Amino acid sequence: MKSDLLSMFPEELGELCVSLGQQKYRGKQIFEGLYKGIRDIGEFSQLPKGFRESLAENAFIPRATVKRKLVSAIDGTVKYLYKLHDGETVESVFMRYHHGNTMCISTQVGCRMGCAFCASTKAGLVRSLYPSEMLLQIMECERDLGERVSNVVLMGMGEPLDNYDNVIKFLKLINHESGLNVGLRHISLSTCGLVDKIDRLADENLQITLSVSLHAPNDEIRRKTMPIANKWSIEQLIAACKRYTDKTGRRISFEYALIAGVNDSRDNANELGRLLSGMLCHVNLIPVNPIKERDFKKSEKNAIKTFVETVEAYKISVTVRRKLGADINASCGQLRQADAEK
Repeated sequence: MKSDLLSMFPEELGELCVSLGQQKYRGKQIFEGLYKGIRDIGEFSQLPKGFRESLAENAFIPRATVKRKLVSAIDGTVKYLYKLHDGETVESVFMRYHHGNTMCISTQVGCRMGCAFCASTKAGLVRSLYPSEMLLQIMECERDLGERVSNVVLMGMGEPLDNYDNVIKFLKLINHESGLNVGLRHISLSTCGLVDKIDRLADENLQITLSVSLHAPNDEIRRKTMPIANKWSIEQLIAACKRYTDKTGRRISFEYALIAGVNDSRDNANELGRLLSGMLCHVNLIPVNPIKERDFKKSEKNAIKTFVETVEAYKISVTVRRKLGADINASCGQLRQADAEK
């Protein structure tokens, strides 16, 4: 197989260069060139012609092309459907905030977690993305808009911890000072709760923000919407989250999609407050997005207000996510599904 240049560190590129009869410093030249916008090996003008030919025989630069682009007339949020080298598609969303531009990227084509309220998982998992394919979602967006992405959230299609090794390499590549140089504290990773991988992630001691998709205060409700709850109980998940905060000193964000009549009662809020009381955490409430073929409805404003006040009484920080891109179905999974149904 040819080497994927954009998925490699300068040191790995240097070793590749040595294997092709060149000096190791050429690896740094290639790395820096990739992040300056070189999209074809023939464009590396600083490399000898013979080496460029040899490199093209043994390596390639992956591409992602914009298949569809939607721009919100409400707030300027941009949604991309990218076509990858094998014809598969993934979604990303670009959002402007006062603290900087945020990109929500995908880590897999589809997803196998099966959460009932998520559009990404309906067709199952096709394959995981390589580090380069995660980077390209950001790089092509920056190229298209002419704006820098300063914050990244791994909350698009897929379960990041189900693609563990590639995601960890992506995090280290995006943080590289000669690459996109995005600080790890400006990156959030969302998981539906793979307990063993949360423990493994804690050992990496990366200064990212871990967001855990909880969406229920007890196992009975969680099992109705999240199949992963049949493997790991809430007790096991919360214990792993506490181990994570103890090891990293980083606050965890718990994502909680409010579904009318399912998990949004005052009793549910009290149960959630008791569950998380005393933890180094934050609760991010998300009014659920309507999905075709699902009958979930988002909670009424009064129910949301009561839920917030009830959880805050346990001295837990709570916010309600501001919905961006409402007119373009900015939640990941919906655009890819619509495209597949054509």
